[in-house]
Formats: sequence, structure tokens, C-alpha cells
Amino acid sequence: MTPQIDPRAGAAVKAADRAHVFHSWSAQDLIDPLAVAGAEGSYFWDYDGNRYLDFTSGLVFTNIGYQHPKVVAAIQEQAATLTTFAPAFAVEARSEAARLIAERTPGDLDKIFFTNGGADAVEHAVRMARIHTGRPKVLSAYRSYHGGTQQAVNITGDPRRWASDGAAAGVVHFWAPFLYRSRFYAETEQQECERALEHLETTIAFEGPGTIAAVVLETIPGTAGIMVPPRGYLAGVRDLCDKYGIVFVLDEVMAGFGRTGEWFAADLFEVTPDLMTFAKGVNSGYVPLGGVAVSGRIAETFGKRPYPGGLTYSGHPLACAAAVATINVMAQEGVVANAAVVGAQVIEPGLRELAERHPSVGEVRGVGMFWALELVKNRESREPLVPYNAAGEANAPMAAFAAAAKAHGLWPFVNMNRTHVVPPCTTTETEAKEGLAALDAALSVADEYTE
Repeated sequence: MTPQIDPRAGAAVKAADRAHVFHSWSAQDLIDPLAVAGAEGSYFWDYDGNRYLDFTSGLVFTNIGYQHPKVVAAIQEQAATLTTFAPAFAVEARSEAARLIAERTPGDLDKIFFTNGGADAVEHAVRMARIHTGRPKVLSAYRSYHGGTQQAVNITGDPRRWASDGAAAGVVHFWAPFLYRSRFYAETEQQECERALEHLETTIAFEGPGTIAAVVLETIPGTAGIMVPPRGYLAGVRDLCDKYGIVFVLDEVMAGFGRTGEWFAADLFEVTPDLMTFAKGVNSGYVPLGGVAVSGRIAETFGKRPYPGGLTYSGHPLACAAAVATINVMAQEGVVANAAVVGAQVIEPGLRELAERHPSVGEVRGVGMFWALELVKNRESREPLVPYNAAGEANAPMAAFAAAAKAHGLWPFVNMNRTHVVPPCTTTETEAKEGLAALDAALSVADEYTE
């Protein structure tokens, strides 16, 4: 698809946006949204003809890229057949989407409760856990993100929670492992794992095991920094949950559906939770869809007892048709394998080579198409490039880095003192190298702020 240059149309789109659209996570008078004219594959473009390689995958959801023709056709065909229908009925697209998802989830996560996105999937997983156990509390990690709705944002462990946290949500936060900025004074991954598990068990003991319904963790934290847990940690959490009768919830909203080079990140660690949330990559974000994969044990609780929750658009036919097409495309076109191969053979070595040359890079971490660069002011002290939750002038180094990336045709995903490298799972070797070259140029700007 060739970008069409039409600045006047772009100006009209921008004017209408500024007049009427209220944007999320933003001070409305301080933002300047780009007017997007179109997108295809790994790229999008504006009305002035500027094209950007999207290393954000939208918001980490376009796992098969933009405008895949088979998914677009599936949505069109479903709209012509049955545009919408209430969730209490059996509908072909809904049933098939659930079957395909259940085929790929680990263990006996064979029942699928559909939601409209990731945040409400987390909300319903927590509700299921509380009813199943009869307990009120939820434990979740600092350095996490679980969604913007009321319960999900309180489970979140970063500053996006603060404005909504009235300390009455029944959520207790704990430290998960992250060796680069260890809270446990660990020197090795094994020490970090052991001490993090000891800390979690101590937290459970002091909170009262009989009060805790669920432990909720991102399998690999996403916007908090893509901190791949050390080997044995998630298995250790599974054991603690079993020991104390706690429901183990894994949040795979970002990490799921090929992002890590596996269908689900849980497969990397050979662990099966009691509940698993998903969204985003399930249909590449083409139509809003999320859900909870439910184990047999939890499903049995609601076998004769009604589940007290639902959504008008649960399992919406258009969204489910998009999911069916997306999953089939991923299977037929080797998308999951591509994420693993390009990630391991191109992105990882490329990022590590950049880290050797740029003093602003403190650490490289990730897997598949799920990477982060920790940007620092000083490598020895590991002082972050910008302060925690920096804004305004304090965030100038990260703003300059992001601007430099865009100037070189790369749309970056920056959050606090990190840049995430999360391109579509369909990204080619050539596209990955193009993105690495643009990152190289942008990091030279970040280097100017180092000591």
C-alpha cells in the first residue's frame, strides 16, 4: 500500500481529534497526537508521507502486523453473516475461537471466558479467584501493569496506580525478581530467585494465608520493563500457591500469542496457572477481545453455581472471527517460530552489540520479539537516565531519545528509563536490521546525557 500525501486531510483529522477526543494517560493540553493515514505490515505513515517502522506493535498487540488480508477478509465475511449476537448463545465464531485458544493453553486451561480486553480479563480472573477461595486479598508485584480499570489498576505495581489507589482494593504488593535492580542484594540469578521466593512466602505468612485469594503475576512483565524471571521462580510461585491453597493467575495479555517465540510465555517456564488472562495478540488487536482461560478446578466451582459476571459483548462474533483467522494465520505462516528465530538471531545479538557501543545502555533483556533496553546515566552506578516517574524537564533525555528515533523512521516504545523493542512477530530480518540501525542513531542522542 503506497502512502498518499494529503496534509489538508491530516490537518482536519488532527483538528477534530484535538477538539473532541479525550486521550488516555495524558494531560490533554500537553499532547500532540500524530494523525495516522494508514498502516500495513510493520509500518504506518502520516498524511505528510512520513513512514515509520512500528517497534511498538501498536500497544504490543499487532503480533501479525497491520492489515493482514486474511484477517481483514474474515472480519468482512463475519460481518456479512452475523455481525453481532448476545453472549448467552452458541455462535460458530465464538466456539471456534475458544477451541483454538484452548488447544494452545497449557495444562487443563480448557474453558474460555471472553472479555473485551486485558483489563477486564484481569478483573474477572480476580473475581473468579475470590469466589472460588472465599478469600478477599490479592497479591501482585511491584513493577507490573495489569490494566486501567479499577481493580486491575490497583493490582498494577507502578505509578499508573497511584491516582486510583484508595488502599481499599484488597491488594498487597511484593517484590518480584529483577537482578539488575535487585531488592534482595543478590549477586546471581539463583540467589535472586531463592530470595524472591522467600520474600513472597514471608509476605504470605504475615498477610495470613487464609486471607489470600490469588497471586497475580505477568509471566514476563511488559511495560514495567520486560524482566524475564529467573529459571525456577514461576515454578516456585506455583508451589507456594499450592501449599497455601491460593489461586495462581498468570497475566499473558502482552506476552501471549507468539510474542516470546512460544504461544504463551508460560510454555518457556513449563508452568500452568489456575487462571490465565489474554488479549492483544489473540487477534492482533483488529477488534477488541480478551479473556480468561479457566482450569478445570476453577470451572468446577461454577458448574452448578452461576458465575456472577458477564459482558454484553463477551465473545463478540467480529472479534472472535478475527481471533480464529489470526490464530490460523500464525499457525500456517510460522509466525511464532519467526518471532523466536528473528528474535534470537537478529534482534538479541543486534541489541547486545548496541549495548557494547553505547554507554547509555545499562542492560539488554528479553526473548523472542519482547525486549527492553535499560537506559542509564552511569553504567557503573546504574543510575537511571531519568528519575523514576520523571516528567517535564526531568524527562528531557528520554524525550530527546524518542524524538531522535522518530526522526530516523522508527516509532519507539519508551517508558520511564527504558525503551522497549516489541515489533510485530512477523517482522523480517531486513526490518529488524532497519530498526536496529535507527535505534543506533537514537542511542547516540541518549549517550549525550551520560556521565
